[in-house]
Amino acid sequence: MAVFGYGRVSTAEQTTDNQRLEIERAGYAVEYWYADTVSGKAHAAQRKQFGLLLGKLRARDTVVVSKLDRLGRDAPDVLSTIKSLATLGVEVVVLQLGKLDLASTPGKLMLTMLAALAEMERDLIVERTQAGLARAKAEGKVLGRPAKTTPEQRKAMVDAYEQKATVSALARLYGISRATVLTVVKPLPVRALGKS
Repeated sequence: MAVFGYGRVSTAEQTTDNQRLEIERAGYAVEYWYADTVSGKAHAAQRKQFGLLLGKLRARDTVVVSKLDRLGRDAPDVLSTIKSLATLGVEVVVLQLGKLDLASTPGKLMLTMLAALAEMERDLIVERTQAGLARAKAEGKVLGRPAKTTPEQRKAMVDAYEQKATVSALARLYGISRATVLTVVKPLPVRALGKS
């Protein structure tokens, strides 16, 4: 009857220390701690440390997480993860839900609703981001990485290439990669037209 703690963060700049502290402050003596640094978009099965945790679990062990979204990518993934753990005879504790038996009928209902809400919130964030990008584009803002060369440099590169300058020589001259030179002197639509 061991207590396993699991945490997840999205980027290397973040740490799971607060999640572990929250679990321990709730009164759980974590014997085994596993943590992943992976996007919340990754399914539970794609998380390396979570996979290792699953391999160590035995009947009557307890898995504790701070929030529901630590257990999966979306509602179906979370529900599948909980079901797999319940099949093993493992108790799952999600601190944000309080003391609720997730394998019970009311627990499953609450779990389904919360997982669906978490999924909806992620979808809304994506929609807001897309709307913001569309608005910025409509306002004439240039999106994406800044160009490595000026329009004048690009014209000079094309002219030099047509005069038999090599891609490597142009890359050295302008301090850019060969791939960047190729995108300037041989744009995809031009190459496609040239072949027909």
